[in-house]
Amino acid sequence: MTVDFSPAFSRRRFIGGACVGLSSVAFSQLLGSESLPVQRSHFPAKAKRVIWLFMHGGPSHVDLLDPKPELIKHAGKPLPESFGAVETRRKVAQNPLLGPVKPFRPRGQSGIEISDFLPHMAELADEMCVIRSCHGDSVNHPQSVYQMNTGSILMGKPSLGSWVAYGLGSENQNMPSFVVMPDPGGGLKGGPPAWGNGFLPATYQGITMRPGANPILHLQSASERSPARQRATLDLVNQFNAMHQAQRGADSHLEARIRAYELAFRMQSDAPEAVDISEESAATQTLYGLDDPTTKEFGTRCLLARRMIERGVRFVQLYSGDTNGWDAHEDVLKNHTEYCARTDKPVAGLIRDLKQRGLLEDTLVIWGGEFGRMPMSEKGVGRDHNPWGYSTVFFGAGVKHGHVHGATDDVGLRAVQDKVHVHDLHATILHLLGMDHESLTYRHNGRDERLTDVAGHVVKGILT
Repeated sequence: MTVDFSPAFSRRRFIGGACVGLSSVAFSQLLGSESLPVQRSHFPAKAKRVIWLFMHGGPSHVDLLDPKPELIKHAGKPLPESFGAVETRRKVAQNPLLGPVKPFRPRGQSGIEISDFLPHMAELADEMCVIRSCHGDSVNHPQSVYQMNTGSILMGKPSLGSWVAYGLGSENQNMPSFVVMPDPGGGLKGGPPAWGNGFLPATYQGITMRPGANPILHLQSASERSPARQRATLDLVNQFNAMHQAQRGADSHLEARIRAYELAFRMQSDAPEAVDISEESAATQTLYGLDDPTTKEFGTRCLLARRMIERGVRFVQLYSGDTNGWDAHEDVLKNHTEYCARTDKPVAGLIRDLKQRGLLEDTLVIWGGEFGRMPMSEKGVGRDHNPWGYSTVFFGAGVKHGHVHGATDDVGLRAVQDKVHVHDLHATILHLLGMDHESLTYRHNGRDERLTDVAGHVVKGILT
């Protein structure tokens, strides 16, 4: 038997024994944690950062944000033939129409009609920009989750957060540029590729964080190791990594790992402080609903999102909804009562808190899911998936306040006026961040790839 004493073998053995405090699991999570330098935008930006509140499962626009008198009028009757053939997932096209399960009311000075499902967000109607004409390309969850996150119904494309990290970098050398806080119930349809880096270098993928003393698993060093000793170990590891890289040429995963070691070392002091909400006042914690068991979990993550952006994180994404989430096939009233109760107050608390701290003027907050729900009933009281027309809400930097853009048809089935495709949403978000979606490209397999592929237009009607 021949024993391999090559430099690579020695390096692997050394790393295996030296890196107790930063395990391989931490490395895999931190591949996207490069401390990214701030890049130049294409033009002056209205927004410096994004908080994306993703309602996983598909909230029902016709029950929350898009009132349809005709749907009330024709409830219990079949969809008129004039609407044509309808592509659905569960063959509900012939089922009776289902009216909104809670009433809508005009809110604020703008008079935007919002459902009683969302009493706290309704108080902020004059801060909202409601896009009622969104549409996508798939009736299935995984494909629609991918499209809303990456612009493509196919797995493996870079997420919006990764493109933003690639285009703008980080404002804090000790924190990631792109942070994701999944629902603790887990089960996102499509999984972590929704916040992956795709073909972009591995340094740009989203980093999952959680509340508590260990925001990233295995980040803390062994208790007996002094900072000086750990620094010396890290320097030696980096030397071996640099030698390995010099022998093999460009390797984005290795480059990301080298930077991940460095950022992990710095994050050992900064990340625990960033997720320590004990210093927040009782009034602030109440604002987010931390004093109520129903709202505490999502409220905590909303509060953490504010703390993240205050510390220079460029893009924060929160998910509401486990495997099923807002997927109201069985019973819209039961499902949306539960999920609105969990999220409505925390979302409103986040907007109020950002505004009173002067952060809302240069932070874009997005509320929405991967699609909406059908106007026809399912099992009498539920609704099937609807990607052909649904609503997304923007708050904050650069968008009109107290404004409604676009419309679906009379029953909320399809977007018909000032239609906004997912590519258009992405182009607009990048525009607000000072980036031209057609110029933000990455060379991959001989093609200049971009988030919006060969489509997408900035939705100028919602901009200030």
